[in-house]
Amino acid sequence: MLTKEEIIRDWLPRYTGTALADFGRYVLLTNFSEYVRIFSGKFKAGINGSDRPMQTCTNSNGLTIINFGMGSANAATVMDLLAAVKPKGVLFLGKCGGLKRTTEIGHFILPIAAIRGEGTSNDYVPPEVPALPSFKLHKFVSEILVERSFEYRTGVVYTTNRRVWEHDAAFKKRLELLRAIAIDMETATLFTVGLVNEIARGALLLISDMPITPEGVKTSSGDRRVSQQFTNLHLEIGIEAMHKIGKKGEKIKHYSY
Repeated sequence: MLTKEEIIRDWLPRYTGTALADFGRYVLLTNFSEYVRIFSGKFKAGINGSDRPMQTCTNSNGLTIINFGMGSANAATVMDLLAAVKPKGVLFLGKCGGLKRTTEIGHFILPIAAIRGEGTSNDYVPPEVPALPSFKLHKFVSEILVERSFEYRTGVVYTTNRRVWEHDAAFKKRLELLRAIAIDMETATLFTVGLVNEIARGALLLISDMPITPEGVKTSSGDRRVSQQFTNLHLEIGIEAMHKIGKKGEKIKHYSY
């Protein structure tokens, strides 16, 4: 296999257990198997890839959800592989840590940009290239949030490769200086690799913890409570946004690369 296209057309089915023809025109991305299970139950659709690194489920409306795992390396991989099917839009439903007093657990973040602190994206474009979502995709998501009177924030998200940092005072001080509203491990990579692969992309993040203070660090019990309270709502908004885009047939990749 000499070309990128040959590689990703072979690897996407290998990673997911899903044939290229069975992917929908629009894609939801998640880090959590529970999101895929709920999606499967909602649409009475089977889950593929239970024995693979990534699990997928596609409904009859042409919407596919993929659990790609955790971290920026996996985020880059899934966005590279999705270039094999050229989706019309990709929306990431992820969790993040809130970094501002104005944010609370259960709030949604619709990031206007992401700081590339993860390093993975440096293999794709120079460090000066900003990590940005596709504006029109976020426009659809924000309209739904406003229509349903959901609490949400916009701002810049810091993406890191470092999973355990909550004990590090110097790292937390740097986060304050960067003025980020939230922190996660995937968003900047998804935006950057989406740009490189000419895929319209966005992210709707759920604040699951407030890790700047010791009492705000995520725990197993706290994560379970957040999942029980907000997982269904988070997924519901993502589904509605992507179905709305598909129904209107409006292009969300609105300029040439």
